[in-house]
Amino acid sequence: MLGIIMNVFDSHLFQMFATSIGIQWVGWAVSAFFHTEKFYDLTGSATFILISHLSHNRSMMNTRQNVQSWLIFGWACRLGTFLFMRILKDGSDKRFDKARDSPSVLFKFWTIQGLWVFITLLPTLIQNSERRIIPVGRRDYIGWAIWGVGFLFEVVADMQKSIFKADPANDGKFITSGLWSLSRHPNYFGEISLWFGIYLSCSSVFRGAQYLSVLSPVMVMLLITKLSGIPLLEAQGLKKWGTLAEYKKYLEDVPVLIPFIKT
Repeated sequence: MLGIIMNVFDSHLFQMFATSIGIQWVGWAVSAFFHTEKFYDLTGSATFILISHLSHNRSMMNTRQNVQSWLIFGWACRLGTFLFMRILKDGSDKRFDKARDSPSVLFKFWTIQGLWVFITLLPTLIQNSERRIIPVGRRDYIGWAIWGVGFLFEVVADMQKSIFKADPANDGKFITSGLWSLSRHPNYFGEISLWFGIYLSCSSVFRGAQYLSVLSPVMVMLLITKLSGIPLLEAQGLKKWGTLAEYKKYLEDVPVLIPFIKT
């Protein structure tokens, strides 16, 4: 029994899980003490980078593992910086209005972030543990292409909305131009797509139960479409502009998530 427990503690996945959760708990302690959430998203992005880096260092560092590591690094740097600059500008994050002064509620936010980081990186962590030499193939290229399209959507959508909101003439208005004319949430479409791309490439080396790490992109999709992402923003939009005829037309004409496909 003791041997089994020691094997679990020594396992690559458990160590990455413990590191992810541990970092968030330290972040929670600081956040609760100062009653602030300003570094929450930045910490999450930094954890992605650290866990990916630690896992990559223990891999064979083949082409597939190297590319995946750089893709995650690029995504985390970009999104973490963007979200951190945004909260510095806005001053607060509405998600934390009821949690900021409640250590117990805040603890849930930070713990969930630790789980989110680990589960999202699960395909990459499994791939980095693989010692079989499998050449880069068509599935990898398709996965990386999907990641590229998703990353482009996310970056361009965030940039377009930032430029739109920075114009005083657009104060109180909603964006309908650029990628936002194709999807009401093009940044989220990009986020979901890029993680499915990462999984597809990683699956080139999977066997048996390892394919179940599809939980990673599926969780990202469900989190965005059912919990914290789209539902909250759609509700806020209806509350703010729901009586406007032009907003009702926007809702009718533009797909909620996938461009050109209404659901």
